[in-house]
Amino acid sequence: MMKRKLIAKAALLAVLCATAGYAAAAKTLVFCSEGSPEGFNPQLFTTGTTFDASSVPMYNRLVEFELGTTKPIPGLAESWTVSDDGLTYTFKLRKGVKFHSSAKFKSTRDFNADDVLFSFNRMGDASHPFHKLAAGQSFGYYLDMGMDKIIDKVEKVDDNTVVFKLKHPEAPFIADLGMDFASILSAEYADNMKKAGTPEVIDREPIGTGPFQFVSYQKDAVIRYKANDAFWGGRPKLDNLIYAITPDASVRYAKLKANECQVMAYPKPADIELMKADPAVTMMTKPGLNIGYISFNVEKKPFDNKLVRQALNMAVDKQTILKTVYQGAGVPAKNPIPPTLWGYNDKIKDYTYDPVKAKELLAKAGYPNGVEVEMWYLPVTRPYNPDGKRMAELIQADWGEDRRQDQAHHLRMDRVPEAQQAGRPALDDVRLVGRQRRPGQFLRAAVGL
Repeated sequence: MMKRKLIAKAALLAVLCATAGYAAAAKTLVFCSEGSPEGFNPQLFTTGTTFDASSVPMYNRLVEFELGTTKPIPGLAESWTVSDDGLTYTFKLRKGVKFHSSAKFKSTRDFNADDVLFSFNRMGDASHPFHKLAAGQSFGYYLDMGMDKIIDKVEKVDDNTVVFKLKHPEAPFIADLGMDFASILSAEYADNMKKAGTPEVIDREPIGTGPFQFVSYQKDAVIRYKANDAFWGGRPKLDNLIYAITPDASVRYAKLKANECQVMAYPKPADIELMKADPAVTMMTKPGLNIGYISFNVEKKPFDNKLVRQALNMAVDKQTILKTVYQGAGVPAKNPIPPTLWGYNDKIKDYTYDPVKAKELLAKAGYPNGVEVEMWYLPVTRPYNPDGKRMAELIQADWGEDRRQDQAHHLRMDRVPEAQQAGRPALDDVRLVGRQRRPGQFLRAAVGL
């Protein structure tokens, strides 16, 4: 588990915050992003890279999180009430909220209850015309969070009031509605595109209510946004926002120093001390609300055998990984939740690094000559893993020394859902980043609790 680090060019940010000073360029901010989004509809995906490019700049939810905290605050819903039995949530919607416009769509009305019903029914109702629109994709986060087992129905009382009926009480339901998957889409946009015979456009060319609206995307290169002049929260101070997709952390840092971008995420751990010593760079650091680990597909041999799983765990030198990949800025993931959450049990003992014992366990499991392992990893920097490729190489070396044959493959982020639905891989680099300061989000998304 690594601390997420955000690097910002201090001088330019001061200009952007203090004054619109040096001509038009001062109103454009370039963010060096670590990877390409899987798409632009946050309902369909689960990765932070995709959320950073979609739900954060372009969409809103009924509930938002106060900046820098996990405290729920009003968003597209101005207020809400909860019935005594915890089964009925009534939301009063914000009036006067405008949707973005594009060459293909201009809204004829403000945001209203129809948009809430469309957004949630599309995810929760298998008979909804937009539910099975995207082949090979699913509403994974909605399902991982158990929303299909929580939400009974969503009802429209009037244009500015919606009611959620629950199947059972759910204490963190308000916070659940602040998650990225709960972003609100335009029902009118969907209806127009369906009538035009191009319903898939709503997922490719996003229309939301957020502070920035989509302009263009050059795949694996750059995403361009412009300010939403009619944003209900007040017009952004920036005119233009650009995501320069730069997978290599060293290149991101070089661009930052050259002022080709003013903000970057996920620095290379080896560069952190240099950045701290640079007076032109400000580093913002918070304890990570995230966890990364290797997941076994226990429905496939040999991972259905507990002894094999234990052996592979004991054959990995985690301290070397922490030192080499994380530069000491991480701790072993010995709980299914990060240590920043209540409920974390520090008394749990992790598996020790013991290659000899690992061989004994494999032999006991019926594999005296080792097992073949295929592991997939993401070749992008993430808050829980600064270098997936390097980590995979270290694990591969550990397992290879123990006479196991193994293969490490990288997987594009936009191919992850397809691969997982196909039942591959048997061994996966799993990652969870939280928006709520409660264990349930991690446990539900990871193991369905």
